[in-house]
Amino acid sequence: MKKIIIAIFVSVLTIGTSIADEGMWLPMLLKNNYAQMQKMGLKLTPDQLYDLNHSSLKDAIVWFNGGCTSEIISEQGLLLTNHHCGYEAIAKHSTTADNILDNGFWAKSFAEEKENPGMWASVLVRMEDVSDKVNQALAGVDTKDIGAKKAEIFKSIEKEAKNDTHYEASVKSFFKDNAYYLFVFEKFTDIRLVAAPPQNIGKFGGDTDNWMWPRHTADFSMFRIYANKDNVPAAYSKDNVPYKPKRFLNISIKGIKEGDFTMVYGFPGRTNRYENSFGIKLATDKVSPAIVALRDVRLTEWKNEMNKSDSVRLLLSSNYARVANYWKYFIGQTEQLKRLKVYEEKLDIEKQFKEWAKNKPEYASILPNFEKAYTDYDKYALHSTYIREGLMGSALITRAMKFMSIEKALSAEKPDPEQIKKAVDALKIEGEEFYKSFNPISEEKILAKITQMYFENIAVDQQPPYMAVLIKKYKGKTNKETFEKFAKAAFVNSVMASKEESLKFLEKPNLKKLRNDPAFAYAKACYTNYIERILPHIEEFAKINNTEGSIYINALLEMQPDKNFYPDANSTIRLTYGSVKGYAPKDGVDFKYYTTLEGVMEKENPKEFEFQVPSKLKELYAKKDFGKYADTNGEMRVGFISNNDITGGNSGSPVINGDGELVGLAFDGNWEAMSGDIYFDSKYKRTISCDIRYVLFLIDKFGGASNLIKEMNIKN
Repeated sequence: MKKIIIAIFVSVLTIGTSIADEGMWLPMLLKNNYAQMQKMGLKLTPDQLYDLNHSSLKDAIVWFNGGCTSEIISEQGLLLTNHHCGYEAIAKHSTTADNILDNGFWAKSFAEEKENPGMWASVLVRMEDVSDKVNQALAGVDTKDIGAKKAEIFKSIEKEAKNDTHYEASVKSFFKDNAYYLFVFEKFTDIRLVAAPPQNIGKFGGDTDNWMWPRHTADFSMFRIYANKDNVPAAYSKDNVPYKPKRFLNISIKGIKEGDFTMVYGFPGRTNRYENSFGIKLATDKVSPAIVALRDVRLTEWKNEMNKSDSVRLLLSSNYARVANYWKYFIGQTEQLKRLKVYEEKLDIEKQFKEWAKNKPEYASILPNFEKAYTDYDKYALHSTYIREGLMGSALITRAMKFMSIEKALSAEKPDPEQIKKAVDALKIEGEEFYKSFNPISEEKILAKITQMYFENIAVDQQPPYMAVLIKKYKGKTNKETFEKFAKAAFVNSVMASKEESLKFLEKPNLKKLRNDPAFAYAKACYTNYIERILPHIEEFAKINNTEGSIYINALLEMQPDKNFYPDANSTIRLTYGSVKGYAPKDGVDFKYYTTLEGVMEKENPKEFEFQVPSKLKELYAKKDFGKYADTNGEMRVGFISNNDITGGNSGSPVINGDGELVGLAFDGNWEAMSGDIYFDSKYKRTISCDIRYVLFLIDKFGGASNLIKEMNIKN
């Protein structure tokens, strides 16, 4: 069965009736889409898109730090990505004395570029279909041993692929274990910050405009890959030199117009387009609203403190931006899934499937099995969410959980001094970074609120026995008062609540003191309760859901042989294609496909941080000093939209025209199609991108970094 589905997948890609804008395609298989892409405006050959033995566009596409995409835009390893992808690095380099987050940063020489420990960028060397190897290894293996055997064969294939080179390799599953591909990367870890606009340009519109069109954000930042003198990845060293890539993207300032062909090449994170009706109902009714409510607690308390001082704002800005992004996303996803009646559409598909499968014993039990699995899982689904978004949303509790390593070392029958030292050293190193952005005032309020929410929304019989002890000890007149008293005691008495007390404890770690620590006791109780009593139910659900999901996708392909199926995103390299296109979101509203700098000035509000405009940008606008980056009407284009299929992870992806030239930088999706990770809506789905001419204008005219302009190959 597994081998058959791979053949079906490849043949399906050749169907000429496919929807051009939907689908995240594996570049190795793009030759099957080529005729359609050519009709839409592609002028490159298939080998220019992806080639194993020669340089191609794929060599300029970079997996950036695990959560974003970037592209190489010069022969000296210059990277372009989103401002929000570089936000954490920019914020870490910012102080009240040298506030590059607010003021911007433009390196005028290699020597000025800033090191970023922990950051990485990977370039794909090759990919390979290894489905046969995996399936042969799994043939006849007992179900309970499949996971371990799969990990074993993956490791074997990856080891063989690396073959004593400096490469990294990874095997990924597609179509829920119906196909497997190997990806080999060259991973670079010396990545230096080169440029970033002030955040009131790079993050213009903030949370208000996030996921919205029309958009006026210059969401870009620039980094550089460094390698050793042999052009091979190496740890940071002053002796390292700019990387010489196999390929970099040329840049076009000719501009784009409605209907123009566009490709987005990148590393989309996760989609779940083959989700069943049970999963959609659970997400919209329970899980997503809980995520929104729990994240709202953090955002509210952080914002209150950020508004009080610039120093606190700089400390918390990176965490705030990270949490806020998907807080708003889950609001929009729930709203759009309901508006588009996706649950009802899935029910209709399943009704058809049930009729089709009734005489096929290998498929007839899939939907009943799904229904039973979700019914059993429903009572535990919120608990998992409250651990991940609630308990782990408290910085103090997250830090306390780290101390379980030293508890284990101290409580051993014969404590090993080496193991204790290892745990202590790790906690000290983690603490150095942790306490830099730890704000006790907001975190105390966060702990009180999420603990109260956990108590009130999780079934009593699922809560740890310690909760009753906590309530008895800190009993107040109301739940709110009870948990405020607990949080206050935790921050007064816990050794994790300050760097100084933490270090003091680690100098002479004591098991009894640790176990009596209020933050540690609560963290361990919740964690142990979850691992022992809740996780087994979740794992059982996941096993059934994955097994049935794999068979279900196989069955759908068999049931609908003429439908255009493509694999869900899984952080592997993909190419999507479509065209520049406006849309009408509702009656009487018609959005054109681009925005201009005039819109920035219209939105300006000096009293609102999100909509402040730097004086220099206003001066350039007043003088219409746009240089060669203006369009034919003399306007400064800012953003544009296309109907390319993207998701999280595509942030920073290049938007490429039919000639293979960079014309924009993808950074967002639109509100009306927030269902995109689960359901692609061909009518409303749009990719929001920054026009490359606006990026270049800001580098050149605003930042004065002519050195960077000269480094790129800009084509008129």
